[in-house]
Amino acid sequence: MVLTGGVTGSEPVHQAVRWTRSHEPPSPPATHHGPHGEATGGLSELGVTIFGCGPDEALLFRELAPGFGVLPTITDAAASGSTIELASGNRCISVTHTAPVTRPVLLALRDVGVRYLSARSVGYDHIDVHCAQSLGISVETVAYSPDSVADYTLMLILMVVRGAKSTVSRAQVHDYRLNDGRGKELRDLTVGVVGTGRIGAAVLDRLRGFGGRVLAYDRWPKAAAEYVSLDELLRQSDVVTLHTPLDADTHHLLDRRRIEQMRRGAFVVNTGRGALLDTEALLSALESGQLGGAALDVLEGEEGVFYSDCRGRATETLRLSRLQQLPNVLITPHTAYYTDHALKDVVDHTLVNCRRFEGRAAWTG
Repeated sequence: MVLTGGVTGSEPVHQAVRWTRSHEPPSPPATHHGPHGEATGGLSELGVTIFGCGPDEALLFRELAPGFGVLPTITDAAASGSTIELASGNRCISVTHTAPVTRPVLLALRDVGVRYLSARSVGYDHIDVHCAQSLGISVETVAYSPDSVADYTLMLILMVVRGAKSTVSRAQVHDYRLNDGRGKELRDLTVGVVGTGRIGAAVLDRLRGFGGRVLAYDRWPKAAAEYVSLDELLRQSDVVTLHTPLDADTHHLLDRRRIEQMRRGAFVVNTGRGALLDTEALLSALESGQLGGAALDVLEGEEGVFYSDCRGRATETLRLSRLQQLPNVLITPHTAYYTDHALKDVVDHTLVNCRRFEGRAAWTG
């Protein structure tokens, strides 16, 4: 088993843990084809259990699954000891990014016959992939439109450098005076893009149209960009936007030391993973005025808060409350990916990946 694509500073099209062969086997004799022309083969209908499925995803799975010869078992519950039986008899399952898939869960999945796990996300930091590997469970993520996150990232950059949170908040209470602080134009700023995989590269493409200087950092540079070291990017950038996967090397990639290297008054944007940022160090820099603002679509400790209706409940963490009280901090609930196009991509590719795995498994016997 190998980690296909490697753990890099960018987002591969398919990050996966799976058995590999020197040559892909030919497709089995096809009696049916999916919506994209892929052969679903002369196989019996494939059962797939979809865990953590929201209502909008459920509609898409029910609509699209028959075209792939897939019979979905759909639940809004996460994969856990109490829900594992829903996967009984199905070799393939799909999970969302909002719930961890731990060793006990993987052991239970193995025991009911699961051999393939498709994560409906680009990242896999919520899955114990090494345990899955040892248990013979293949893990694969899905690719979806990078434009969804790239568009959202540009929106957040523009909002934070123009002080949009304060402007909108004041207008909502009928205070239409100009803000005390003027906004900035992107053509006058240097923007540093950390991680230049599919999403980071799409952000680079969008930034070029604004006319400012754009710097990039990636452990394996491959996009057309002006690459510099991470320390140099932090020293020179007025805006830093994060697009790396979360792993042992990138946990708290922006820690206290690196945040202190940044230009005074610089902005941080994070649409990657919350733990790329040391939240306590970020708060200190924001509260002291070292940083000019932040726009965060992801947050450490977001689990159990984001995607929940927390009105009237004391569920907010102290760090989240402190961040939300700052007039120069925008927080959105991990929604950058959430577009019609991207959600359909996720469902499509989940079904394709499960069918392909089943085809490989049938070929290898």
